[in-house]
Amino acid sequence: MKSALIVIDVQESFTRRPYFSAADVPAYLAAQNRLIEGFEAQGLPIVRVFHVSPGGDAGDAFALASGLVKPLEGLRPFTAAHEVHKTRHSALVGTGLDVWLTQQGIGQIVISGIRTEQCCETTTRHASDLGWQVVFVPEATLTFDMALPDGSPFRAADIRARTASVLQGRFARVTGVNDTLAHVRAG
Repeated sequence: MKSALIVIDVQESFTRRPYFSAADVPAYLAAQNRLIEGFEAQGLPIVRVFHVSPGGDAGDAFALASGLVKPLEGLRPFTAAHEVHKTRHSALVGTGLDVWLTQQGIGQIVISGIRTEQCCETTTRHASDLGWQVVFVPEATLTFDMALPDGSPFRAADIRARTASVLQGRFARVTGVNDTLAHVRAG
């Protein structure tokens, strides 16, 4: 089965958000870059997804006019087989990505990027509902600390664990970078 790697929202825009923390960025980029390198080595397609605010001005970090809708510093450069700009959480809403994946004969997608519990999880659920086999790679996703409704902290590591738990076996096969690359190599 042909696979494609989806690299979601790995963009400089996040560095301007008040919640941005660089603490987990090196480990995340190491995992993300290994996935990219592995897909390149197999000659498999990599899709780049950018989140773009529609009609935003230069003061909006997610607006094209900001100059920040570009790869996050440290992301391995790659030639995207396809690139989309999205305005919703799912990379499959309004982008034509679903059509492109179908035209390319992609049966399995591997999800990576920023933010674990938002655009990565939403795209995973959506892709599963549309019939793709989905592999979700938590170590190749990045998120940031949040607060629970009662104000107590919800740590990024806990968010990744929660996301992996709710996706595993329901919407995706949840695995690490090494297992994902071995699985993809095996076809």
